[in-house]
Amino acid sequence: MTESQVKPVAGIELGGTKTVVAWGLPDGTIYEEHRFPTTQPDETFTTAIEWLRERGVPAGIGLAAFGPVRVNPMASDFGSMLATPKEGWRGFSITGALEKAFPGVPLVLDTDVNVALWGETVLGAAKGATDAAYITIGTGIGAGILSGGRLVHGTLHPEFGHLKVVRAPGDAFEGVCPFHGDCLEGLASGPAIAARWGKAAVDLPPDHPAWDMEAWYLAHGILALLAIVSPSKVIVGGGVSQCPVLHATIAATLKEAAAGYFGEGDFSDLVVPPQLGQEAGIRGALLLAGSRGDS
Repeated sequence: MTESQVKPVAGIELGGTKTVVAWGLPDGTIYEEHRFPTTQPDETFTTAIEWLRERGVPAGIGLAAFGPVRVNPMASDFGSMLATPKEGWRGFSITGALEKAFPGVPLVLDTDVNVALWGETVLGAAKGATDAAYITIGTGIGAGILSGGRLVHGTLHPEFGHLKVVRAPGDAFEGVCPFHGDCLEGLASGPAIAARWGKAAVDLPPDHPAWDMEAWYLAHGILALLAIVSPSKVIVGGGVSQCPVLHATIAATLKEAAAGYFGEGDFSDLVVPPQLGQEAGIRGALLLAGSRGDS
């Protein structure tokens, strides 16, 4: 089948800060995309739906959502946002809004981090891997996990950001998580960096002590992943990850924390940036749509 004969699909990446919608192909090819701030649920989905309707009816929709969100299609509240701290979103049915707008169009939902990981596994830094993880650091911290070639969900889905991790020596920062205080997200997310240092991550130079602190917490979170699911790649993405020294600093800190138990390498080929950059999630959403769309 030629590209012109393949029916277009839609991808939606619903993040805590921004939303991305795309029109493209089920192989992850993007024809057009639109990025805009994530505001209240009705406003956000009205913008996304109107943009897609201008382009037609897609053969399938892949939806990547921040969490916690009910991703089990057998659950009575499938597609609903759960105990998210993002104001106005708890209880909102993201699948219901799309099903009403595009009745009969196949819809596939997963977490934003699982979908970004899927994009990187098919097209990017973890291509061909059967065991990998994708960590995103932004408004919150989350991780998608691929184990034995399958994305991990569980009763809910992995909540990596809410791990309790070993504190950095001398760190008395109380954390910003409204649920747990000093969990990984509370200590190392974008809002945590801003609260701790008085500046957003993007405004901190590479030689700022914030990055050693950030690497400490991420390395200890990754150490837990190594112990539990043994990934061959750990992709660290999200807005905070764009500091040029962060990946190497995480790898060095991880080597020290692992103490030789998980191999003698320097972990520089384990902890890597996303090859697809800021397109990992939306390209993954198109791939997800293609898994159900009629192409």
